[in-house]
Amino acid sequence: MIVLCGCGITVSLMHTLVVPLLPEISRLMDLSQDSASWLLTVTMLSGAVCAPVCGRLGDMIGKRKVLAVALGLMTVGSLVGAVAWSFGSLLVARMLQGAAFGVLPLGISILKDELPPERVMAGTATMSSTLGVGGAIGMPTAGVIAALLSWHAVFWAATGASLVMLVLVVAFVPESPIHTGGRFDVLGALGLATGLVALLLAISQGAHWGWASTPTIGLFAGSVVVLGVWATHQLRVRSPLVDLRTSTRPVVLLTNLATTLVGVGMFASFMLTPLQLQASTATGYGFGVSVMLAGVCMLPMGLGMLFFSPVSAKISARRGAHVTLLCGALIMFVANVCQALLPGGLPVLIAVLMLLSIGTALCFSAMPTLIMSWVPATETASANSLNALLRTIGTSTCAAIGGTFLAAFTVRVDGAAVASSTGFQLTYTIAAGASLVAAGLAMAVTLVIRRAGGHVAEVTELGGEADVDLVA
Repeated sequence: MIVLCGCGITVSLMHTLVVPLLPEISRLMDLSQDSASWLLTVTMLSGAVCAPVCGRLGDMIGKRKVLAVALGLMTVGSLVGAVAWSFGSLLVARMLQGAAFGVLPLGISILKDELPPERVMAGTATMSSTLGVGGAIGMPTAGVIAALLSWHAVFWAATGASLVMLVLVVAFVPESPIHTGGRFDVLGALGLATGLVALLLAISQGAHWGWASTPTIGLFAGSVVVLGVWATHQLRVRSPLVDLRTSTRPVVLLTNLATTLVGVGMFASFMLTPLQLQASTATGYGFGVSVMLAGVCMLPMGLGMLFFSPVSAKISARRGAHVTLLCGALIMFVANVCQALLPGGLPVLIAVLMLLSIGTALCFSAMPTLIMSWVPATETASANSLNALLRTIGTSTCAAIGGTFLAAFTVRVDGAAVASSTGFQLTYTIAAGASLVAAGLAMAVTLVIRRAGGHVAEVTELGGEADVDLVA
């Protein structure tokens, strides 16, 4: 469990470590801000495509094997970044780092297969929280390394961390005994990749291109068509990349929808709080602190998720994961409402971040537990990967919304145009609304489970086909 949680933190670090490096890379390589932002976009696209593919391959041929391959790609990508000689080579490096996004759902599935039943919830909760931990500490850590050494040193550090985790996985993580075999759905993988790339490109670049521009509308329309055809194919093929029949079971479907909204509710603070902390006090909302101090202020958020995850597991064990998800979404709603009020004191802001970390820990621990309770044991990796993909869509949507509002509402400070408080407040308000709707979906999950007699769904394999039994 320690090794797998270390993998989760390392992978989540890869998604945020480049953020503080963008200004320096833009200056050294003579890039525009829009061009440099592709170092984030390409990682997101790569991760979104590779996560479901890794999940399906893990269920088929072995989760440990695929986990090791994903970590190997991340190691190679980090090494390429460390010796990058051009913007193109740096893009390739970030794409390879993003390919490891499937590590988190694979790790959760391995814990489900290997841990004693009484420790599965705690292990799943801790593993899920690593996404928030890495996201909170990635930016300040990278900023400090870059300030003391160079941006190349950040990638060298990532190479070392990736290689260590790969060795530890090979040495200590056992291969899961549960797998399906069968043929890999290549056509389904290509269709999903095409649809996701079109959708996420439209979401991530819409603010730059214009939401009503031809490329944005064309990508949105194209993604709808491609994903519609892909869904039809998945329902007809014998061994689909994503089992849509399992994914449309009420508990699984509602949990996945809630996951997207939780991604919105969580990412607003991840995205905006560092900007608030470093903004000038003349803006009316900023604190004017350094990058290093901003990182210190964000650190309690990540640690809060890690330390509170065992508590969330206990709540799920006693009351059910659906109750944990409901409580977490409501706490996130309160925290985002507080953020929308733009706390004026640093201690108050840190307290709000801690509150958000508690809500996020509850939600992150509950969602994989709900998913794995209602899908066959042979599909846990692919089901968790789909859940992780939807969370990525949520965070990408939040980033697009926040970026649009910050660019649309500006104020002049010391002769320069900077984001006004309005953009922050609107983004936090939408995050609060998303959290509230997620709480409503969690309530719907609760009603579905109670109508089933208050029992827990246990999925068994009968005659080679998944069947759901309700067991007291």
